[in-house]
Amino acid sequence: MGFRIVIPARYASSRLPGKPLLDIAGKPMVLRVLDRALQAGADEVWVATDHEGIAAVVEQAGGKVVITDAGHPSGTDRLAEVATQLGWGDDDIVVNVQGDEPLIPAGLIGRAAECLASDAEAAIATACHPLGSAEEFFNPNVVKVVLDARSRALYFSRAPIPWARDAFAEERGVLPVGLPAYRHIGLYAYRAGFLKRYSSLAPSPLEQWEALEQLRAMAHGFPIRVMVLDQAPPAGVDTAEDLERVRQAFDLAEVSR
Repeated sequence: MGFRIVIPARYASSRLPGKPLLDIAGKPMVLRVLDRALQAGADEVWVATDHEGIAAVVEQAGGKVVITDAGHPSGTDRLAEVATQLGWGDDDIVVNVQGDEPLIPAGLIGRAAECLASDAEAAIATACHPLGSAEEFFNPNVVKVVLDARSRALYFSRAPIPWARDAFAEERGVLPVGLPAYRHIGLYAYRAGFLKRYSSLAPSPLEQWEALEQLRAMAHGFPIRVMVLDQAPPAGVDTAEDLERVRQAFDLAEVSR
């Protein structure tokens, strides 16, 4: 099974300006992500950026770059431009690996592509893992997903779903045993044909209220296949504290060699 990887890498970041170029154990973050992506077995790996400095760093390291428009409202729109620029076929599978995920397991990237390939009707594949605490379940910053019997998404929400009516009427400090509560993981595989259509889809009210762009696809009837992982992969870099955590992880990996 063939697939492609695109790494969107924007220079602008409200919390960490220039994030893709920040150093992690002697390499810019974007190259650390590229290293992981190149181990995933993809046919092609591209970095999509609107910044010449990021492009230069990737090209100097031997990576492939696509310069994309700076005005894209989402990473999905940026991937759509890449798929169009490079002339990929509608059935081609494209995995979006975020440019701030230097610890993402290479095997997980390939599993996302395989998940989408296994469901011919799905336009997108993504991932989730079981939630382990009521604190996470009730946290609106933790996106939840409910699945159907075919492991397709029924809905994504920042609200606590599914709601255990009787159990929560008595106790909300712990999750009821057996509640299928899953946290969504923002790793996506797409069919290129869907990407090319995405920007023409009207935003849905649910997408706007929840601030979750995947709800646009669902509102327009595009199935999303979801693979359930045993546990969450290492978190990405959003803050200076995250950056320090990742730097320490790389330092420990070097020491253990």
